[in-house]
Parts: sequence; C-alpha cells; structure tokens
Amino acid sequence: MPIRLEVWGDYALFTRPEMKTERVTYDVMTPSAARGILEAIFWHPGLHWRVDRIHVLNPIRFDNIRRNEVDSIISTSKIRSMAEGRGDGGAIYASESIQQRSSTVLRDVRYVIDAHFELERGKLSPNDSAAKFQSIFMRRAAKGQCFHHPYFGTREFPVDFRLWAGSDEPVGFERRHRDLGYMLYDFDYRDPFHPKPLFFRAALDDGVMDVTSAEVRS
Repeated sequence: MPIRLEVWGDYALFTRPEMKTERVTYDVMTPSAARGILEAIFWHPGLHWRVDRIHVLNPIRFDNIRRNEVDSIISTSKIRSMAEGRGDGGAIYASESIQQRSSTVLRDVRYVIDAHFELERGKLSPNDSAAKFQSIFMRRAAKGQCFHHPYFGTREFPVDFRLWAGSDEPVGFERRHRDLGYMLYDFDYRDPFHPKPLFFRAALDDGVMDVTSAEVRS
C-alpha cells in the first residue's frame, strides 16, 4: 500500500562519500535518507520501507557554510574509569579535536516521498498486518509523531513533515531530464558488522527521481 509524505526544511546535507575532507551534498535527497525519515515516524522489525520515487518540489540551490566537527571522541576506557570514579572528569570531546570545516549544503528543500513497505513474516506477531501498520503510520504522520525527530542528512537540519494533501500528483520544479550521476542508494546490512554501500545511476525526469527500476550495484 503506497505512502506519500511531504517533507521540507531550511537546509539539507546528503554527503557524497567520495568527498573526503569537506562535506559536499548530493543534488537531491538519497533513497536511504528518505527511508530514514520514514523509519523515524514508524519502525517495526518486521517492516522494511522501500522508496519508489522522490519528487523535488523546490529548485536545487546550494549554500556554503562552516560547521564545527570533531575527529575523535572520548575512549571507552576513559568512560569506564569515570563511571568507576577513577576519571578526571574531562570533557567528552577534546578541544584540540574540534575542527571547523566547510560544507556545501542544499537550502530551502521540499520533497514528496512515494514509498511502500514490505513485511518479513518471521518477525511479526499474530496480530500484525499490513493494514495495521498502514493505519499506524498514517495516524502518526498526520499528528506529527515520531520516535526521533527526522533530519536531512545530519541532525543539525531537522525535517518538517506531513501527509501529502489531496489527490493531485506532486509537480516537480522543472520540466526536463537531469542526469545526477551515481548516487548512494542504501546499505546492504546482511553482514551487520560490515555493511556494504550500494549505488545507482540517478536522474531527474520532470523533477522526479524514480528508483523503482534502479540498477543497484556495490
């Protein structure tokens, strides 16, 4: 059963993994980021979200900002020592590990996510069903409820969301074909200790990225 969710925010950062030091965003929200928003609203171990299309409603605009990041955090041994009363009470983040880095981000973003979910029968209770999960998601999305607040790429850029109102098809911001190159699709978690990134050749057609027939490769 399809889900259609409208999401928007002031900024977004969907980091391109090939950029090492400075963070540079993809032109459009990735399917994995869209899945993360859906899971923030409703998640169940027997439910898997599948993103079908992402409608880009606002023109693609970029901004350059500077953000404070850290390259290291407190070690587990120090945390254990502090918990046992043997630590010095030092900061979690060392001041020398804080670095200011430039980021290329998207601004004034608005998307509509078309998605559906699939069920894994081995992780469902006898009372679980697709209709039940559909009803729960629709109710939570309509009320603005979520397990944790969704974000566009990083927690600094929160997402506002609502169910798409009306029966009209969302209208993309442009009427042409735009090749976006290779984009992160999602991660393969079959080996939970070594998740494998998956990519696909992304494109916008009339402002819509259709991933239903994407050829995914590692």
